[in-house]
Amino acid sequence: MIPAPQDSPWADAAATPQLRIRNVVKTFEGFAAVDDVSLDIYRGEFFSLLGASGCGKTTLLRMLAGFEFPDRGAVELDGLDLLKLQPYERPVNMMFQSYALFPHMSVAQNIGFGLRSEGLSRDHLEERVVNALKLVQLSEFAHRKPNQLSGGQKQRVALARALVKRPKILLLDEPLSALDKKLREATQFELINIQKQVGVTFIMVTHDQEEAMAMSTRIAVMDKGRVVQVGAPHEIYEYPHSRFVATFIGSINLFEGMAAHGPDGWRVDCAHWPLRTAQDLAALDHHQVALGVRPEKIRIAPLDENFAADNVCEGVVREVAYLGESMLYRVALPSGFLVRVAAPNLGARFSSGQPVRIGFGADAGVALDK
Repeated sequence: MIPAPQDSPWADAAATPQLRIRNVVKTFEGFAAVDDVSLDIYRGEFFSLLGASGCGKTTLLRMLAGFEFPDRGAVELDGLDLLKLQPYERPVNMMFQSYALFPHMSVAQNIGFGLRSEGLSRDHLEERVVNALKLVQLSEFAHRKPNQLSGGQKQRVALARALVKRPKILLLDEPLSALDKKLREATQFELINIQKQVGVTFIMVTHDQEEAMAMSTRIAVMDKGRVVQVGAPHEIYEYPHSRFVATFIGSINLFEGMAAHGPDGWRVDCAHWPLRTAQDLAALDHHQVALGVRPEKIRIAPLDENFAADNVCEGVVREVAYLGESMLYRVALPSGFLVRVAAPNLGARFSSGQPVRIGFGADAGVALDK
């Protein structure tokens, strides 16, 4: 949905991050919820903290908001030391998972609530609220109460209330988790478009891999309190740095074997399927590795259909899953090893027990060491 900015400031050594997080640690009763995390986030990014429950992503977000304070480390926003400021003093705002709307107030009153402490004139306050309502396309709902709104409308009210104070950074804690799948997908586009309009840096916490992939300029994958990889969505998906990232983001086949070099280049000598790879494995020569290959990168065809590929093997379809837009097959190799293959639903389908030929190019996989 959202491409990385053309200038990709994180790739420019001379670019200055808007937010600097340095060696932040937060423990609870001896348990490191956030363990030595360092991140640079640039102005205008839609940055996601992605991980399973308990990985530390929400604790990190709460420290940025000022609801928690780290045991050690530094956090700077445009050169300002955030850790010296109370939550209400920080130029950041937070959109909560529950939305936390006041049930007795109208939509307009909810949106304008945070502006009342800024000493604005009544006309100026009303102007800001009207503009916020237009931004989230809720002008006609200004006088309704939260219990008269749908889940998606409540979400937009919470977003408008967070943005109306014009923060430098907006923090979003699982902002779409309360919505059903169809509405969640539609709201992803709305959030992206609003973020582009206002130009505010968004930092989102989510456990939903597809959500993070669809919405983010960059993703920080977290595990056990640590950041294990940072990158644009396509980098995280295509070039995972570890087995954890490879298996956490989407589905992947891991072919275990020994890295070796031969006349045809580098290969991974798997017992069930010796595989060629275009990746330079010099640093892993004669080491045990796993060649990770995404299911959609593997071609499947009838046994009597020949096709060109660097790695081809025969097998038998064991399981079939119909996913609507695609088909998912589990194909058993002669060794018994099961390979997951995803194919677009274009009419040609294979049934359980059918012999097939599968294959993929040498550039389709990524080698992961132990």
